[in-house]
Amino acid sequence: MARLPRRPLLAVPTLGLWPTPAHAQPGFPSRPVRVIIPFGPGGGTDNLIRAIEPVVSRLLGRPLVVENRPGGGGMIGTELVARAEPDGYTLLANEQTFVINPSLFPNLPYDTLRDFAPVQILANAPIVLIVSAGFPAQTLPELIALVRSRPGAFSYASGGNGSTVHLAAEMLKLSAGLEITHLPYRGSGPAMNDIVAGHVPMGMNGLSAAGPHIRDGRVRALAVTGPTRSAAFPDIPTFQELGVSVEIYTHWGVATRAGTPAPIIARLAEAFGAAVRAPELAERLAAMGYVPNGQGPEAYGRVIAEELERFGRVIRAANIRPD
Repeated sequence: MARLPRRPLLAVPTLGLWPTPAHAQPGFPSRPVRVIIPFGPGGGTDNLIRAIEPVVSRLLGRPLVVENRPGGGGMIGTELVARAEPDGYTLLANEQTFVINPSLFPNLPYDTLRDFAPVQILANAPIVLIVSAGFPAQTLPELIALVRSRPGAFSYASGGNGSTVHLAAEMLKLSAGLEITHLPYRGSGPAMNDIVAGHVPMGMNGLSAAGPHIRDGRVRALAVTGPTRSAAFPDIPTFQELGVSVEIYTHWGVATRAGTPAPIIARLAEAFGAAVRAPELAERLAAMGYVPNGQGPEAYGRVIAEELERFGRVIRAANIRPD
């Protein structure tokens, strides 16, 4: 199983490095700014954007209009932004599906590097393995033993073909030698609903999306990705400490159409960066499992390029294909 190499976090720019609204782009925005979420409601991307939307709207001085456009493993909503006018009024809220899809789908209707301009990395979070409340395995070792005893008898839900959680679950299968059937959904929210209802016994999800269901006991968390336990959920062990290699971490970002003027991108980066670091949101975001990031356009561009290459190597080495 190929392991994802760890990369040190880039320095987070301070708010003072960004142009002030008065100097960023006179008159922008003069109307509402639309942000496209290429997944269904209730997932990690949706939860984060809706949490920061009031602050971003206040900082921009115009409403941030959130639209869910799920389907195609995130490709439908992403293509919509790739075809938008390069004026900063249509944004893409994305997660690592954005850099995974190019290695899974050779005929994407857009070019991830050519058609988009990075704006901001918003937050990071680990991915968690969850099971329905009635599932017999109480720990990851028990789950592995149960699944090995009944190859092919179990299925797992993900937020769609090529999603970050799909890739994480495939890493678990390869690392632990498991046969589990993939059931892709149109977003992590619908996938979570069926795990909660017991229609599907298990799945991977962002800790931010799964957190409320873990807290109220509707699902049980068995392990999280990352080198250390989550501060928000310290009782959940890491895959690493349990001896299973699932090295993947989620981050969320905002991009817009390539060709958008740099002052407009700077204005947007300023607003989104300030929003994820806003003191009034700190407790809420932490409780949801998000770790605010706030790296700007240049840093986000480097991360996109690095992760396109990194995930491509992993997907090829593990021979991962969409169902």
